[in-house]
Amino acid sequence: MRKAIRCEHWPLSAISELESLCEELRALPEIQAKRAIRHAAKLLKTTNSGEASLKDKYAMPGDDAAAFCCGDGYQLLAMEGMLPKFVDSDARAAAWSSVMVNVSDIAAMGGRPTAIANAFWHHSDEKSAEIVFHIKRACDVFGVQFSGGHSSLGDNFTPNLAVAITGYAKKLLSCHHVKPGQRLFVLSDLTGSWHGDLPYWGCVKGKTDEQIRQQWAIPAELAEQELVVAAKDISNGGLLGTLIMMLELNGCGSEVDLNAIPKPEGGDLIRWLKAFQSFGFILAVDIEKINPLLSYFQGSHLTCSPIGSITDTGKIVVDSFGTRSNFWNITSQPLTELGVVNASR
Repeated sequence: MRKAIRCEHWPLSAISELESLCEELRALPEIQAKRAIRHAAKLLKTTNSGEASLKDKYAMPGDDAAAFCCGDGYQLLAMEGMLPKFVDSDARAAAWSSVMVNVSDIAAMGGRPTAIANAFWHHSDEKSAEIVFHIKRACDVFGVQFSGGHSSLGDNFTPNLAVAITGYAKKLLSCHHVKPGQRLFVLSDLTGSWHGDLPYWGCVKGKTDEQIRQQWAIPAELAEQELVVAAKDISNGGLLGTLIMMLELNGCGSEVDLNAIPKPEGGDLIRWLKAFQSFGFILAVDIEKINPLLSYFQGSHLTCSPIGSITDTGKIVVDSFGTRSNFWNITSQPLTELGVVNASR
């Protein structure tokens, strides 16, 4: 267990509770599953060597979508796969989620979605029709072109679903832009609700299609107004798991005030830190843009709050009422092995 930074006046119970929280979050299967990305990382040695240009890095694994220079902007490409158990047990939710998470990936790059393509395998013709129907329904809600894909039916097939998306960004947000001295913000929609006992926070219920489209276009507006330099959508692995991957590309660290993280009224912090937020982003912001960013969200139903800063330590340090603990050492224990994780600190 990593040792917390201690001070005589801090209660031992507070130190123990914070360490326990960190251990619980570090052990999340959703975070540990990200280690599979190392297979792609091993093929991208130029990312660590510094030989690749920034333009080349935009097109490599690391951000929420690959970005390719195109005219005055960037063509974006991303893809998500749904867990087979999820596809089998709740075809409707899996189909909807497959579109929503892809749209969020495009949004995190400062982009707007253009088209969706899907590939699925199933043993049930009825369930297959349900999957396609709800993919198309989600595309209509988010204003994305439904473009077909690949379908496979077979009596012995295990249900599987993967969905790809294209988009376009006028001004790119990228984790390659993250650097020490910037401030961390969290953008969330706290007007939603939990999906049963699952760690999933939904926020589209009660909103019109137009309201949903406008909301998911906000990161693109932040990029185009140059209020934010990087974003990462909060998905599997929760807020801190997402933060690891955001910082890892440049080997940065961060100081995070857990008590500054906005959460649903009466909500449990641990559950919220584990949550897959249907609309939630970690933002990297230059200091001079903080006031304009806060002004942008005045009167909004969304919550955009500062939660910490980016450092050059390669460590994510969390703070709770003055008690501090090292949550993750990106330099010595990289998660995905992407980025300059071997840089000397």
